[in-house]
Amino acid sequence: MTTETPTGPAQLHVVEDGPPEAPVLVLGPSLGTDLGLFDAQVGALAVGHRVIRYDLRGHGRSPVVPGPYTVGDMAADVVAALDERGIDRFSYAGVSLGGAIGLQLAVTVPDRLARLVVMASAARFPDPPSWKTRADRVRAEGTEFLVPSRIGAWVTPAFAESRPDETERLLAMLRSTPPEGYAACCETIEEFDLRDRLREITAPTLVIAGADDPATPPDVVRGIADGIPDARFVVVPQASHLVSVEQPDAVTAEIRAFLA
Repeated sequence: MTTETPTGPAQLHVVEDGPPEAPVLVLGPSLGTDLGLFDAQVGALAVGHRVIRYDLRGHGRSPVVPGPYTVGDMAADVVAALDERGIDRFSYAGVSLGGAIGLQLAVTVPDRLARLVVMASAARFPDPPSWKTRADRVRAEGTEFLVPSRIGAWVTPAFAESRPDETERLLAMLRSTPPEGYAACCETIEEFDLRDRLREITAPTLVIAGADDPATPPDVVRGIADGIPDARFVVVPQASHLVSVEQPDAVTAEIRAFLA
């Protein structure tokens, strides 16, 4: 079963899959992508879960919201979407900015978060001033200038060569992201810093890194696991930043085992 509805304070676009009575798993995408990021995984994950995917503010089919705002505001969007559906308890898995939103949820609504999966993310993203610089350029030029660098940054060159159609699908997400939507989210990344609050997270946590990720290298991602009590850390080989796309079977297996 699949349904689509706009919801939440930012009118997030949401897609649901799986049995409505099953435990809830929310999937959060990365900067510059949409909920289609999880297309290769949702079938397997929805076997035993009510899977809720959403588009970030200013991405996909969610409207652009004038900035500035914070990762905390984006986490509140997710909570509002769940409240609208009468969902109290949920697990969450997110990639990059989507993972940061998961960390924010873990400290904001700890009583509601059953389990947390954070992929290719950080409690403080590297080189904070660069995000404002990128945001300014995207506002001036759009996202097209970023496209060539996504080979390597998002997926490995080997993946791009062997899976050109899938690579182009990802790049189309970036090209279609409104400049202000992308730029405002960039600025949330610049300000995001939960390093001093990781120890507060009580939800069982799985942290996944791509072995070849230059944006959030394994040592950066490991910092999340090191800060959260009893968190499990996994490095997935032959994967760059969009680890769940490049190695969907391996990542899905890790998530399913962890949720079980």
